[in-house]
Order: sequence, then C-alpha cells, then structure tokens
Amino acid sequence: MMSTTVSEYFGSQVFDDRVMKATLSAKVYQSLKKTIDEGQRLDIGVANAVANAMRDWAVSKGATHYTHWFQPLTGITAEKHDSFITPSPDGGVIMEFSGKELIQGEPDASSFPSGGLRATFEARGYTAWDPTSYAFIKGKTLCIPTAFCSYGGEALDKKTPLLRSMDALNKQALRILRLFGNAGVKRVRTCVGPEQEYFLITQEMYNRRPDLRFTGRTLFGAKPPKGQEMDDHYFGVIKPRVAAYMEELNQELWKLGILAKTEHNEVAPAQHELAPIYTTTNIATDHNQLMMEMMQKVAAKHGLVCLLHEKPFDGVNGSGKHNNWSIATDTGVNLLSPGETPYENAQFLLFLCAVIKAVDDYQDLLRIAVATAGNDHRLGANEAPPAVVSIFLGDELNDVLEAIESDKPYNGAEHTIMQLGADVLPNFSRDTTDRNRTSPFAFTGNKFEFRMLGSSNSIACANIMLNAAVAEVLKKYADKLENAADFDTALHQLIQSTIREHKHIIFNGNGYDESWIQEATQKRGLLNYPTTPDCMPHLLDQKNIDMLTSQGVYSEAELKSRCDIMLENYCKTVIIEANTMVSMARKQIVPAIEEYATEIAKTAAAKKALEEGLACRYEKELVKKLSSLTDQIAQCTDALADSVTEISAIGEVLSQANAIRDTLIEKMSELRAVCDQAETITAKKYWPYPTYGDLLFSVK
Repeated sequence: MMSTTVSEYFGSQVFDDRVMKATLSAKVYQSLKKTIDEGQRLDIGVANAVANAMRDWAVSKGATHYTHWFQPLTGITAEKHDSFITPSPDGGVIMEFSGKELIQGEPDASSFPSGGLRATFEARGYTAWDPTSYAFIKGKTLCIPTAFCSYGGEALDKKTPLLRSMDALNKQALRILRLFGNAGVKRVRTCVGPEQEYFLITQEMYNRRPDLRFTGRTLFGAKPPKGQEMDDHYFGVIKPRVAAYMEELNQELWKLGILAKTEHNEVAPAQHELAPIYTTTNIATDHNQLMMEMMQKVAAKHGLVCLLHEKPFDGVNGSGKHNNWSIATDTGVNLLSPGETPYENAQFLLFLCAVIKAVDDYQDLLRIAVATAGNDHRLGANEAPPAVVSIFLGDELNDVLEAIESDKPYNGAEHTIMQLGADVLPNFSRDTTDRNRTSPFAFTGNKFEFRMLGSSNSIACANIMLNAAVAEVLKKYADKLENAADFDTALHQLIQSTIREHKHIIFNGNGYDESWIQEATQKRGLLNYPTTPDCMPHLLDQKNIDMLTSQGVYSEAELKSRCDIMLENYCKTVIIEANTMVSMARKQIVPAIEEYATEIAKTAAAKKALEEGLACRYEKELVKKLSSLTDQIAQCTDALADSVTEISAIGEVLSQANAIRDTLIEKMSELRAVCDQAETITAKKYWPYPTYGDLLFSVK
C-alpha cells in the first residue's frame, strides 16, 4: 500500500541520488557523481557496481525485467524488455545484470525512422546509458534512459542531439562567465518547465469516433450551441471525475520523481493543463515523455481518453506545451535573472542579448522545431502564437535596452502599489512588466516562455535548436571579448550593437492582430512559414547546417535524415486523415443521411395519405436539402479519394508535402464543410457519431 504522505512516496520508483548514496560505496558514488555533474567519462568498474546496485534495488521493488528506454524519431518512446534471469548450474535461475548490459543495448535500427541513414538490411543499432537521467521502475520493468544511434554512430533519437546541444551551450557559457571573473562555476545547464495542455473525453465517446481513434482529432463536427464563449471553464471548478483522474495522475507522476505542480481547467470545455517544476532540460524532456504516457494510461483507468493532439476540435482552443527555458550555473545562479537593477547587471544583459540575437538569427530553426501537421492547425489561431517568431520583453527591459542603445541614463522602473479598495485586502507591489500570452517567445521575469510547441511535441526538438543557437552566439561573443584590448568598452559596444541589429524581432503588442503579421513580414523582414512544408526545407539552409554542425549538435547527414523524416511524417499524417474522412463519409455519413431522408419521405407520404391534398412542404424541402447534401458529399468524397491516389504516387517527399498543402487539405475542408452542414439538419438518432456537444460536455 502506498504511503500516506507525498514526501514518503515521492521518487519511490526512481534510482535517484538518495538511493545511490544508500546502495553505492563512497568511491563509486563520487565517481558517478562526477560523470553526472561534470561530464567525466564513465569507468566500466563503476558501471558494474552501479548495475549490481540498480538490479538489487529494482528486484526488491518487484521488477523482473529491464529495458533501455529511448526516444526514437517517432515522437514517442521505445523499449525492449529483457528479464534479469540467467540459468544456474542446478537448473534454477539467478538474477544478473552487468555493467555492459547497463551501458549498452542493441535494438533494430532499421525498424525505426532513419531518413535513409539505415537501409532495411542494415539492422544493427545501439542504445547507450545516459547516467544524467535517473533510471526508474514502470510496472515490473527497470527503465534505463538511453541514447540511440546507428551502427555508423549517427544519432537516431532526440536525446543524443539534446545532450550535444547542452554540452555546446555549457562550453560557450563557461567562456563568457570566465570573462566576468566567475572561476568557480564548473557547469552551466539549461532548465525547462513544460506546461502540458490536454483534453479529456469519455472512452465511450472516443470508441464511437473513427477519426479520433485513427488520427487523434475530429475530422468532422459541427459547432455546438455552446463552446468556450462564456469563458466559464478557464480556472473553473474541477469536475469530480476529472479531479479523481488528476489525483491519481499526480500520485503516479510523483512516484516517478516527476515534479507535477499545477493543475487547472483550460479555456476550452474538457481542456486542462498540468505543469511541473523546472528541472534540467534533459531530465525535463524525459519526464515530459513519461508524463504524456502516464496521462493516457491513468485516463483509461477512469474510463476516459486523454487527447494530446494540438487541435482535436475545430472552433475551440487547441492544446500547446509552453516551454519555459532558462540558463543556470551549478552554483545556483540563474543567468537570465535581471536582479534589482538590470541596467547595471552587465552579465545578465549579455546573456539576454545572446538570446535575442539567437532567436533572430535562427527564427527558422525555432519554427521548424515545432512543425507538425497537427500544430499547423493551431499556430496563428486565437489560442496560440502566430507562425512568425518574435520576442516579448516587457516595458522595463525594453526601456533598459533603449537606454543602452541611445547611451542615455536609465532611471529605473517605478513600482506601482496595487490598492484594491477594501481595507481587508492587502496592498502589494505590481510587477514592473505585464505578461503577453500572444507572443511566441516571451520573457517572464527570469526565463523565456516559448509558446509555439504543440501539445504532442517532444520538447527535445525546441530545446536542441534554442540551446544550439544561443551557444553559437555566445561563441561569437567570447571570440570578440577574449581578444578585446578593453573588456568593458568591448562589452558595452557588443551589447549596444546587438540591440541595434536585432531590435526588429522585439514586439510587445498583440501577436493575434493581423496587422502585426503584415508589419512583421513587410516592415521588419521577419520570417513567416505557416505550414510544415513551408519551413522544413530551411533546415538544410547552409547557415543552419554550418551552425549545427560546427556546434557538434548534428552531422549534415543527420540533418538531411531529419528533414526527410519530418516531411514524411507530415505526408503520412495528412493522408491517413484524408483516407479516414473518405471511409467515414462513404460508410457511415452518407448512409445515415439517406436513412433519415427516407424516413422523412415516409412521414410525408403517411401525412398525405391521412389528409388528401396536404402539401407537406417542410418534409419535401428537408428531403430536397438532404438529397442535395448527399450528392455534394459523394462528389467531394470522390474528389478527395482521387486526390489521395494522385498525391500518394508522388515519389519525392517535398513535392508530395507541397501537393498536400496546396490541394489535399483544401479538398478535406470542402468535404468537412458539407458533412458538418448535414449534421445540423439530420436528426440526432440517425447521425452515426457523437457530436461536439457530446464530446466536450460528456465528462461530469
């Protein structure tokens, strides 16, 4: 039975620092900590000792198997389970697990997406233990977080480039800190807290919707009488069934050491959010993958389904994943914290400018990092930032940068005291800057919130690009400052020139305003890539290849493979959606409408028989409308099916993606429009699927 207090069972399923201290010798523990904290190479003797301790601990918790848990380019995790048992001479078994088994595994590399890096007959691949992320127990299996690479050493996963990007940023950030006299810092890490949005619907409703089962989103659905217009769901009282789900989800996450912190209703009906406390980016990425898995598993136990698609319902808000990103030293200093006097905090200003320049120089990479077929539906709607990348700094920092640019003194932000007009309510200081929920990349006090990620995205991709871009800028800064004759003068000039050259990406206004898109693209020269086919080819722009390869984050071959994989995923996703629409329209929607039309015609005939000369105008008009809609649906369905056949035959992946963007999606929209219209005039008992009203308001 689980302990009664969170502090007693938190991390109980994790081989964390507490367990390592208790089960490893002091010498082994110190050596492992140097590997984790300082990046020192792991000794095989240490690995053997850790493996023995890990096995004994896992077996004591009821584990019978172990797996190398990794994150291939499918967007989800993968695992192959092996038991601890080994035959003994007396016919029994012993429980064994060696350092070699801990360090290395061998999955089939050709069975995972590789973008041409591995042919079908080239099967060998390797998983390699990541000691910086704690092992954990899931069910009866010890899960060991690992990287995944091909026989030739190319990364076939998301963890390997993420770790490389963290190393790159650490290396360049340390160079900068040394220039400021910070000799005691041994490591600089990025930290992330990803806010996870999701929908909950009943299992019964989900099972009756082929589009949800096959694609994760509704491909048909007329607008319900009530949606989110009343703003009554956001932060509203959590329904009992949802509260019970959240309670069990928290327990499961806490046992896995995942710092689930905040939960609430989101804007759309049936939409919710779960946010964790910040932790190191690599661990946060692992935790977010586990979080999504647990959300879906726990939902099933409550007769619910957790939808993680970016836009499961048309006409209401979709779901994002806000990536709160900061940089911190191993001594506990947040390098993006302005302090009380940001104007005088030169170290903060330099790191701030590095982020501004990085985001401006590599807008395309940040857009690419969040590009999926699902997120294309969400970006630019009134629930998510536009596809144009910009930075929000707030009034105070904006004023600071303007003062520096113009060499004028800065008098500091005035702290307004909030007085709410009732004696019993406390007075408090207002923050010196507001929040901007329409900005793709917003400064929020001591971190940046990257709001463009979709809810099903791995956060690895966005943080890889962000880390690498900032590392590249810090390298350029360090190269200049290390060779400067006068450090202070060079520093001031560097900050000043960065502001002048990159202030066009700073925008503190309403990102939802259509006039902003025009200003951003026409006056400021910012990039606008609305869809995945628009942005993905730019991954292979020479400037991006040069930066990512020079920082050691990707090889050129790895970049080409990822471009192909992402475009293939886009094509496969939309084609599956189109085929699902064709099937639903032909097999269920058209027959349902015809059945209803037949019933109405019978009703008209019966009424006419009862009273000769009765006009039956309503029935006649309704049958006429239904018949017309049936013809339109059949025509649109045939056109969509023909388009799928034609586009599927295109061999080159970018050409296929462009054809899907330009032709197929439009035909899908045309079919949806007539089907949704038919839904609004077809009696409920004939319509074959639960409606939006059923789906969004079914959980009590």
